Amino acid sequence: MAATAASGLQMATARPCISSSRRMVKAGAAILGANSKGASWAKLASGSHISYTQPFKRTLMSSSVKLNKVVTKATSEANESKPVSGLPIDLRGKRAFIAGVADDNGYGWAIAKSLAAAGAEILVGTWVPALNIFETSLRRGKFDESRLLPDGSLMEITKVYPLDAVFDNLEDVPEDVKANKRYAGSSKWTVQEVAESVKQDYGSIDILVHSLANGPEVTKPLLETSRKGYLAAISASSYSYVSLLKHFLPLMNPGGSSISLTYIASERIIPGYGGGMSSAKAALESDTRVLAFEAGRKNRIRVNTISAGPLRSRAAKAIGFIDTMIEYSLANAPLQKELSADEVGNAAAFLASPLASAVTGTVMYVDNGLNVMGVGVDSPIFKDLNIPTDKHQG
Repeated sequence: MAATAASGLQMATARPCISSSRRMVKAGAAILGANSKGASWAKLASGSHISYTQPFKRTLMSSSVKLNKVVTKATSEANESKPVSGLPIDLRGKRAFIAGVADDNGYGWAIAKSLAAAGAEILVGTWVPALNIFETSLRRGKFDESRLLPDGSLMEITKVYPLDAVFDNLEDVPEDVKANKRYAGSSKWTVQEVAESVKQDYGSIDILVHSLANGPEVTKPLLETSRKGYLAAISASSYSYVSLLKHFLPLMNPGGSSISLTYIASERIIPGYGGGMSSAKAALESDTRVLAFEAGRKNRIRVNTISAGPLRSRAAKAIGFIDTMIEYSLANAPLQKELSADEVGNAAAFLASPLASAVTGTVMYVDNGLNVMGVGVDSPIFKDLNIPTDKHQG
């Protein structure tokens, strides 16, 4: 498979391709009463899907739904009767392209929702072989519950583009891929072609998100990884970001923001996360710093990456030990709670907003603080140290 949406462990089990069709996918607003809104949020909060447990809070003309957990405020469009207090994230008038959205339960989808909640227009790229399923599910309403925004409307995806980020241009595509039936019916899906299509359709974008990765030999220890598998992981998971930014940079309005997703395996040993994926994430973080300088000097574009904790996404489950990683985080992180994708989405919305206008070249950790730990405090070695636990856990 191509690069799928970045998983909870930032690992896609396919070739990093993002596909999107040139079809318009418009979502109508959901008309909900206050009671049904409350019920919807309660139902969402109880699930383990993305963007549910800590939604944005929007101020509406009418009475708004009161939420106990508020991560960020996002202003609503045109229906404000008075100014919003504080420092709201307002991305109205901004356009975002999110590469790597193929379902509704990964970090890419969560980032799209958070950006949409803040008012941004959403374009997505989906791996070509997954395009038909994704668009069909979207059209038939299978994602409607996941698309629900804090004001009761549904997230709109203005357009879906087919994208395979492994290939820069049509000349790079092997004949066997061109003839592959999974690519039949789709065209203009290389990075260069997608950038040209977006430019032709919309002229410019303000936000670029790279939410894809792939390590075909991720389950193999590094010592057993082939050269082909190692280079495939680097190509799909790190160079794909360089290529995306290279081709989209001319389309980006000065002051814009580009964001990728990384994982702590770039700097710590995570047994089982092999196949060169740890090397790919280390390369991605190094590239983030260099790209921040080059894109910043060239077009005043900020470049950052989010090191996200483990998430029970479909892609993460493919590597086989995501539940173990989540349990480890719950036992050892400073914040003893399961990470939700909306928390990563909200961090991305901040990085994309004017509130982060001086933030670039950084690795932002959104992992409940697990990255700061030097030992696993759940080890029997520490049983007599009376280490505190979160009394509110669960």
